[in-house]
Amino acid sequence: MAINTYATLVTAVTEWLAREEDATLIARIPDFIALCEAKGNRTLFVPQMEVRSTTSVDIADDEPEFITLPDDFQSMRRIRLSSVAGKPPLRFLTSTQIDEMRYQRDNTADRPTSYAIVGTELELFPTPNENYTLEMLYRANIPALTSTNTFNWLLTIAPDFYLYGVLMESAPYIKEDGRIQVWATGLSNAIDGLNNLGFRRSFDAGPSDITLPGCTP
Repeated sequence: MAINTYATLVTAVTEWLAREEDATLIARIPDFIALCEAKGNRTLFVPQMEVRSTTSVDIADDEPEFITLPDDFQSMRRIRLSSVAGKPPLRFLTSTQIDEMRYQRDNTADRPTSYAIVGTELELFPTPNENYTLEMLYRANIPALTSTNTFNWLLTIAPDFYLYGVLMESAPYIKEDGRIQVWATGLSNAIDGLNNLGFRRSFDAGPSDITLPGCTP
């Protein structure tokens, strides 16, 4: 049976556990899937997790320098002012650095040149003087599998990650089961394989202009 949807994943996990009579354990499978995805969000670094999106500044807001980040946001790769010629990038600063710079220049509104991440918000500096469009490239959480969101990119390319990951999350319930080590190895191999594939996709695309120390270009 192919594991390519939420339903087929639940069926596969149920069969692998071979404890269909344990209704409490089977009812926990959706929780195990969510825990597996939480682990993937912390351990996977693959190109599919990079998302490009746009957002806008509205200077009519009380605090136009603060913009709510996407719900699936993890970390920022880059931000550009896409509505400005040349799409100039913004540089990252800490919120403390931005506070100091606001104080030094009396918070005069101007075209943003920098940004900080403050909780679930993006803080721009200087405070925008007009409505800008921002293009963000950020690392996003894995889209959660549910009975209504039945597949995602991760299940498509790595059903083994889901299968072994969900089985491992069942370990606190099944305790002394000789299969746990096999599942742990399968999950570890899936994570390593995905991250290695992501590395190759990022760096095997063509020649690099990077010059190593001690080498003459």
